Amino acid sequence: MPSFLDELLDAGRGRIEVPDPVLAEARRRREQIVAALRNAFPGAAVYFNGSVAHGDATDPLADIDVGVILSPVAADGYGPYGLGPLPLMEDARDAIREHLKDDYPKLVVTVAGQRRAVLVRFGDPVTPGQPDFTCDVIVALPHPEQGLWIPNTEIAAGWDQADPVEHTRLIHQAIADTNVVFARVVRLLKHWRDRHGDPLCSWNIKALALDCITVPMPPTVALQTFFDHAARDLAARYTPDPAGVAGPVQPTFDREHAVTRLRRAREIITEALEHQRAARLASAQQKLHTLLPGVVDPPALDELYRERSRSLTAATVASPTRAWAP
Repeated sequence: MPSFLDELLDAGRGRIEVPDPVLAEARRRREQIVAALRNAFPGAAVYFNGSVAHGDATDPLADIDVGVILSPVAADGYGPYGLGPLPLMEDARDAIREHLKDDYPKLVVTVAGQRRAVLVRFGDPVTPGQPDFTCDVIVALPHPEQGLWIPNTEIAAGWDQADPVEHTRLIHQAIADTNVVFARVVRLLKHWRDRHGDPLCSWNIKALALDCITVPMPPTVALQTFFDHAARDLAARYTPDPAGVAGPVQPTFDREHAVTRLRRAREIITEALEHQRAARLASAQQKLHTLLPGVVDPPALDELYRERSRSLTAATVASPTRAWAP
């Protein structure tokens, strides 16, 4: 039977889940991008990455990610010992503009200034009230050993090794292994991140979670497990690439800042669970609200005050000298 705090999380998680009609529209637009890329690069394979593909998107939905892997024939001559990615990125840009221009009058597709992806701005949000909806399009080459060559316009070689296909496979496996707990907790963690100083990018959260959220568990336990593991691991090192081919994942800011935020979050969820074990449910809810505002409501103030008064009275009875010491 779910605990009191887990019931609060279960009741509140719908507030940050993307509505099905919005997801359907995002996927429809993703397929439009795919059609344009298949026209531009015959024989190419397509992969999906990012929050929609991983099943952990949060509301409001702002973007999607699409990758196209050139066939060996089309990729010939490109790579770190050949041509850079800009001509291919420009081909993708032109194809997307041509394919989508009639459906999106405010469409803007950009290559200039982009490090890895062709940036597609639809000029038409999928979530009402949002400023826009975007898509990052990666034009990748097959790697001879593992993963892909993906663009990096900021280095002389022009390409980095990465394995986004393996990343998505690992995420889907974790979701299956944990009976969907992984995706639900990652969504909560991204919500926490957005309201507590933005210490970690989404991929850093997921890379850390892959190491510690590996079996079904209550969401409060998963949160505590994550914050404990992430604080200790990030204090010791940058997060390794789960696919084992790219460089380590970098926090949004410096590691010290991220570790401080993670340690504080660990303290809050631990205190919430301690209050729950002591049947101080209003205090437990207040702690969880502090951690995840917008998902968990604050408790009723009168109940919180009554609970704290009872705790103070109990402490006075247990140790009157200490309770009244100046």
